[in-house]
Amino acid sequence: MRTWFITGASRGFGTLIAERALRAGDAVVATARKPQDITDRLGDHPNLLAVRLDVTSEAEAHQAVAEGIKRFGRIDVVINNAGFGVLGAVEETSASETERLFSTNVFGVLNVIRAVLPHMRSQRRGHVINISSVGGYQAYRGWGVYGSTKFAIEGITEAMHQELAPLGIHATVVEPGFFRTDFLDAQSLIKTALELSDYDETVGKMREFAEAANHAQPGDPVKFAEAILALVNAPKPPQRLALGSDTVARIGEKHRFVEAELAEWKELSLSTDFEV
Repeated sequence: MRTWFITGASRGFGTLIAERALRAGDAVVATARKPQDITDRLGDHPNLLAVRLDVTSEAEAHQAVAEGIKRFGRIDVVINNAGFGVLGAVEETSASETERLFSTNVFGVLNVIRAVLPHMRSQRRGHVINISSVGGYQAYRGWGVYGSTKFAIEGITEAMHQELAPLGIHATVVEPGFFRTDFLDAQSLIKTALELSDYDETVGKMREFAEAANHAQPGDPVKFAEAILALVNAPKPPQRLALGSDTVARIGEKHRFVEAELAEWKELSLSTDFEV
């Protein structure tokens, strides 16, 4: 029996992953700011421990991990899922909106990582799965600051993949596209207080798209949760896992663009070394 530690487990991906882990016979430490929300959704289960965790608090992260280990003896899988979005142009996104976003989406992930890795290192096994986004691989208008938090998670996970492999610990970054969750609802997505008319044709169009796409996204959240179970069961997990046809298409488009631009500017790029 594995023990999962899942942040943001009161709804969306977090709840669905917890449900499937419990069905598989595993134990789950499910965390949220309001643990009662987890119990209301998942009910009472002998293998479920609902724990309060505001990921922006490193002390709460250590406490939640300690409670999980006290109950189940170990933590084998971490799902860093807690987070939210901000929709607006880079210029429109205020310092306070940016700081709040990074506090949860980046520093919160780091708080959990620092809390759990000492235990995984002592076990010499484990799997840290950080939930990124298609926006963490390819930036897009209106999602620049949000995407930057996911770009950070991509870099953190790539480094962890190298650092932890010799210790028997896996690290994977998961890149979902648009899934039919409540991510585009007001409880998960904040629109910047400032909206500048100069961005009407770019970010304004994206705001309209997000409103129309809400609960009409192509991705199936249940299949997402099942994919996470398959990832955890894999004998050799990947460093990154793209989920959703839109993510796969966007990654391909970016690769083609980068290769073309690299070729176009290659002569200048190679001209900056010292002469041998």
